[in-house]
Amino acid sequence: MNLYAVIMAGGIGSRFWPESRRARPKQFLRVLGEDTLIQKTVNRLESLIPPDRCFVVTHADYVDQTREQLPNIPKDNILAEPVGRNTAPCILYAAIKLYSQDPEAVMVVLPADHLVQQVDRFHDTLRVAAEKAVEEDTLVTIGITPTHPATGYGYIQFDGTSDHEGNGALKPHRVRTFAEKPDIETAERFLDSGDFLWNSGMFIWRADSIRHAIEKHMPDTAAAFTELESAAGTDDEEAAVHSAYASCPSLSIDYGVMERADNVFVVPGSFGWSDVGDWRAVYDLSPKDEHGNALSGNVIVHDSSRCLVESDKRLIALVGIHDAVVVETEDAILICHRDSAQQVKNIVEYLSAHQLNEYV
Repeated sequence: MNLYAVIMAGGIGSRFWPESRRARPKQFLRVLGEDTLIQKTVNRLESLIPPDRCFVVTHADYVDQTREQLPNIPKDNILAEPVGRNTAPCILYAAIKLYSQDPEAVMVVLPADHLVQQVDRFHDTLRVAAEKAVEEDTLVTIGITPTHPATGYGYIQFDGTSDHEGNGALKPHRVRTFAEKPDIETAERFLDSGDFLWNSGMFIWRADSIRHAIEKHMPDTAAAFTELESAAGTDDEEAAVHSAYASCPSLSIDYGVMERADNVFVVPGSFGWSDVGDWRAVYDLSPKDEHGNALSGNVIVHDSSRCLVESDKRLIALVGIHDAVVVETEDAILICHRDSAQQVKNIVEYLSAHQLNEYV
């Protein structure tokens, strides 16, 4: 199979404020180790998809950072978006580019900022998905076998009526429906049913298959990229990209295609996955002391437990504090309850609305 990786790296990760900023978004941060999240994403693919077959789609402002962090990826494989338009235009751009180079290309589409702890099992899952994806006009996604009734993920319901190997069997299942992020009662019902998976945002398909699907279900987006189909790989490519992004709507591939298509399959995956969506996820994944504290940098704690504390330079001292997140940077300090970590994005929205751009 002509496997290629397409890594989506255009977001800013507002839930990781104050570390994540517009000038240095989440995917370029060193979270849980020496490598950045985008470096981890590329490195874990190496024995399956070499760097010269990896493409990164990112905002034009982040091209230089991407090239600096990923020196083994050819410069021409860094695709610059002039403006963010969600995942559907990002994926179509990459599909057109890949198809122009290899009409048999099979795309493994991955977010740049996720964590995978069991790489061999991850590769096995991708191989099974890719074997299904080579079938004409078949769209495949990876669903994560849920470990608890999470309310922060979307869900995928699959057809398990003919499954005699158990829900965790490493094989494709036809998708029945997609569900938005549920409340806790709904999430518990999903978990009890046994036929729901977490939506990981990872996809595998042939470049021509996803192009056909977008033409069918998102004709306005497809029309916006018509000029790029003939301009890809030529001197006119940059102008065609700018024209496409200026006229295409901003839509996710989930809403625009996956929820509407009838040829969608999901492969259940269980390989130590996390979308590292907020500071609570960092706490959950970090090593902890005997009191459940995850500490990094210049930190002292007394009579405190179950806290995540990250100091950049200054000394942080906690006394009698429990279940908190404290993150210090050069110009800002975040203090919140661990259970409120998802709401950090509201601070970024406030700062933007009040034009406090030096903190965003």
